[in-house]
Amino acid sequence: MIEHRLFSFITQNWRGKPLYDLLTVVNLISNTTTSKGLLIKSAVDTKVYEKGIEVTDSELASVKLKPHDFHGEWNYTVKK
Repeated sequence: MIEHRLFSFITQNWRGKPLYDLLTVVNLISNTTTSKGLLIKSAVDTKVYEKGIEVTDSELASVKLKPHDFHGEWNYTVKK
């Protein structure tokens, strides 16, 4: 499955390139592809978010996570 390896493709793409600013990072992420045809889209989110919003334990428990076999505490899929 590709989703648990996505970050490795992104970091391979920007290896050796200076990450001067956020736009550079977003462009490098957007230009990442794989031999199997994976295309990645990314954009800068300029929205200003309210600070101090807390997620309750019940809200967090309702998020459907599917842990991966390798380090499921770090690697997981968020299900709808």
